[in-house]
Amino acid sequence: MKHPEDKGSFSTDIGDDVLQEALKAVEKRTGGSKEEAAPAQEVAAPTSGDPRDAEIADLKAQLEFSAAKGRELMGKLKDEHEKMLRAAADLENFKKRAQREKEEVQRFGIEKLLKDFLPVFDNFDRALDAAKSPSDYESLKKGVEMMRKLFEDTLGKHGVKAFSAKGQAFDPNRHEAMTAMETSDMPANHVHSEILRGFTLNDRLVRPALVVVSRTPTAPATVETPPAGTPDSGQP
Repeated sequence: MKHPEDKGSFSTDIGDDVLQEALKAVEKRTGGSKEEAAPAQEVAAPTSGDPRDAEIADLKAQLEFSAAKGRELMGKLKDEHEKMLRAAADLENFKKRAQREKEEVQRFGIEKLLKDFLPVFDNFDRALDAAKSPSDYESLKKGVEMMRKLFEDTLGKHGVKAFSAKGQAFDPNRHEAMTAMETSDMPANHVHSEILRGFTLNDRLVRPALVVVSRTPTAPATVETPPAGTPDSGQP
């Protein structure tokens, strides 16, 4: 029952359910009451043990491991690339050096051979000097023979050897037939005579021997003669 005379105080008969609804409306506008904030914090605390956090941590670890492996692989690739560049440079230098050596061989490869042949050249000069005196034929002949022997010995020193084919069976691998001659002095298809000797270099053929090959003589043609006393067909 109301007492109007009591100023500053009032009484109400509003139900508890209405008050609860009003409080909820206020809490929505103010972001929630302090009483509900505490439980929210209490709920947030256990989230540190959430399985998703462990999964995220595992993914981070995998990413870091992959990044480390990637850096390691990149380092190895860089090293291999540098090795490849060095190898390419070495190969290029080798090719240049080989080309220089090849050119030197082409220019000076026969230097030793020429040095060995210089005495032969000197003997030619001596032979020419001897030829100035017509009366000294024997000295000239002897000088030429010595030159020939020295020349042949010098060739042999460098692996060049002459071979004779006369009287041997014709071998197309070592002989070159220039012509054929009918003869009964030797079997057919043999070297009758030699035009030029053959030469080998360390057993490899340099020049075949140029030869004349023997051939079986052709039998002379026979002319049939009529028997004696046979009348001539041209007479009556």
